[in-house]
Amino acid sequence: MTAAPLDSDATAISSLAERAYVAIRDQLIMLDLRPGEPIDDYELAKALGMGRTPVREALKRLEVDRLVVSFPRRGTFATGVDISDLAPISQIRAQLQPLAARRAADHATRAERAEVAELADRIEAMDVARMDRAELMRCDLTVHRAMYRVAGNPHLEDVLIRYDNLATRIFCLFLDRLPRVDEHVGEHVQLLQAIATGDAERADELARQHVLGFETAVRAVI
Repeated sequence: MTAAPLDSDATAISSLAERAYVAIRDQLIMLDLRPGEPIDDYELAKALGMGRTPVREALKRLEVDRLVVSFPRRGTFATGVDISDLAPISQIRAQLQPLAARRAADHATRAERAEVAELADRIEAMDVARMDRAELMRCDLTVHRAMYRVAGNPHLEDVLIRYDNLATRIFCLFLDRLPRVDEHVGEHVQLLQAIATGDAERADELARQHVLGFETAVRAVI
């Protein structure tokens, strides 16, 4: 199937734009697209196996997320990673992530508690000390996304995902210099277990410690 008929179908464009958004977002978060790097929508579309229209739609969304920036007559670029953003980002996350953890512990359905408990078991069984650091960061994102979703507030989820993405870019910038990434990811086990058992107070405190620990770890190496 060629790109042209796909682009002419509004439903298909919407689906492809979402796929493009997620794929490009992940490349930006994990710094596969480096800060300040120019973004060629044609090359991205070719790599993703789709037309340029969904890629351009995705880039518009990513600009709202502050992951790309566009300049007239210059093009679109991956945004820079400014270490001075660490404090304000952490301030927001330290307030909202405990709220999400508390809500998740209080409001998760039985099925969601089982899902969170299973995720905790999977992480506990991982040999995180031997895992690739990029894979550890993907694991970190998976846990956070699950917690935000189970919290049951889509507006809170949207805000936290946006700031989590920005925080992860900072973390990835210093990933090779951080000595305890595996321990940072391992902290998720207790947090997920607290959510699964409905211990809202503990989930709140563990989520706050996790965010503040992230900021402390990065500051120690800059």
